[in-house]
Amino acid sequence: MLALRSSFNLLALLALACSLLPSPVSAAYADPGACSGECWTHDPAVVKRSDGTYFRFATGGGVYVYSAASLAGPWTYDGEALPSGSLISLSGNDDLWAPMVLLVGSTYYMYYAVSTFGTQSSAIGYATSTTLEVGSWTDHGSTGVASSSSKAYNAIDPSVYLAADGNYYMTFGSFWDDIYQVQMKNPPTAPAGSSSYNIAYNASTDHAEEASFVYLRGTTGYYYLFFSAGACCGYDTDKPAAGDEYSIRVCRSLSIAGPYVDENGVDCTESGGTTVLASHDYVYGPGGQGIFVDATYGGAVLYYHYADTNIGLADSEYQFGWNALSWSTGWPVPY
Repeated sequence: MLALRSSFNLLALLALACSLLPSPVSAAYADPGACSGECWTHDPAVVKRSDGTYFRFATGGGVYVYSAASLAGPWTYDGEALPSGSLISLSGNDDLWAPMVLLVGSTYYMYYAVSTFGTQSSAIGYATSTTLEVGSWTDHGSTGVASSSSKAYNAIDPSVYLAADGNYYMTFGSFWDDIYQVQMKNPPTAPAGSSSYNIAYNASTDHAEEASFVYLRGTTGYYYLFFSAGACCGYDTDKPAAGDEYSIRVCRSLSIAGPYVDENGVDCTESGGTTVLASHDYVYGPGGQGIFVDATYGGAVLYYHYADTNIGLADSEYQFGWNALSWSTGWPVPY
């Protein structure tokens, strides 16, 4: 009996100790920041104007435009940046993809892709505005970055940035040999030469690496190459195997041209990529991301689209997500 009673006492103590332990974390990733109003989006681009107004641009039509007083909203739909479509004479020029907006001097440059799903008949165009407002955009057609079946890349998902060397660079690409980079003229209206080079490629998967975005983090000297990996779309009709849906990855380099490596030192051209954000809780397939710096939110902010499983998995139901980033490990961690 004494031995049995001792066993019961030991079990009771263990139960008490377990009850005092902190509850397990329900997800490995932070949930998105709040969003109200018009929160649908696909491949968003976010920019903050000097008066504090936030603008969000999204795939579709002549590029859908939304505005708000904060990232949390309420967001309102303002219309299309290019309601007549693009000057580029390709199929898909009235349904523009993956906008990216960059302030150059006092002028905003909006880059976009013209293509149709699954083809390499693609081109990257640009438009300009001094206000970001609907009705203020002038389309200039192609940047000269284009692709066809003879190319190793697909000219979609443009992202342009100013490097520490004073030059502008564009990254782009999806499927085929994934992500490429090319130096641009100043102002960044066309390539500075014909030489483009591969900076990220994953040969071991049937899905793309795409939606690239390069961010130079302050005085660290590191360029961070963010990209989306996995199946982007059609989750309601053809849901991929678990883990094959979109997720956000990153590699970094001390040189704008690379090589970019992940947290384990694996080259991004050899299937490298540290996961920044993946499906969790109600968030499914986050991707189509970008970065912008906002002191209101403590520095760099990651924004993206995702499917909310409480709402639905259809492309027409994707939601706008955002998180501030911590860099305490030297790598971006959403919180």
